[in-house]
Amino acid sequence: MATKQRQKRVDHRTPQERIHDRALGLLAVRWRSHKEMADRLRLAGFEPVLVDAELRRLEDSRLLDDQRFAEEFTLGSVTSRRVGRRAVIVGLRQKGIARETIDAVTAGLTDEQEEVRALELATVRVRRLTNLDRPTAFSRLSDFLMRRGFDPAIARRVSAQAIGAELDEPE
Repeated sequence: MATKQRQKRVDHRTPQERIHDRALGLLAVRWRSHKEMADRLRLAGFEPVLVDAELRRLEDSRLLDDQRFAEEFTLGSVTSRRVGRRAVIVGLRQKGIARETIDAVTAGLTDEQEEVRALELATVRVRRLTNLDRPTAFSRLSDFLMRRGFDPAIARRVSAQAIGAELDEPE
């Protein structure tokens, strides 16, 4: 049996082309914040000078925009992941978004909307707690909602509603 030796592929692209391709690949998956992109490119081993140049290039072409990233992140967090305002804010901070941008993007998240999202989530989650006594079910459900970033007052109010509706239903 003859064994074929694997030939190494030679990359003839310039470092600028390689970093640009990497950045576009990252953006093809989802929007990225400026900090997140910088961290990922540096972690990939690109020189800081090249990273800075690529970040400017992406910003100039509007492919890297912290405002747009924050809007997309917020929308995805509240619709798909069903998290509260606090979790959105923490997530945006971790992604390196400026406080002013966070305030602007989360200003539209009202308490009424947050309560509706929390109630939807609690209504689904409470079904797992029907074998528990009310105080334990209440504690677990409200703790769950608070861990998901909902305001404690909203979490408690919604938990009481959801538990009351689930456990008071006639069988």
